[in-house]
Amino acid sequence: MRALAEDWEDEQESERAKPSSPYGPGVNGWENGTIGAYLDAASSWGEASINGLAVYEKPTNPWKRAAQILYMGKLYE
Repeated sequence: MRALAEDWEDEQESERAKPSSPYGPGVNGWENGTIGAYLDAASSWGEASINGLAVYEKPTNPWKRAAQILYMGKLYE
């Protein structure tokens, strides 16, 4: 969570200096720039991948799964 927070802060600083296109991800790849959008994306990906996906094998370790859900909140739309 600390790494995600630092990555988000870094992106916010970078975007203030040189904004990315409003139609794509930010400089660090963040698709979801508000806490609401982030949590919604993380939740949606968690539900969509509950049984695994074509390119994702659900881990047996619940902590790894939780970390993956948190990370995917950054990317998933």
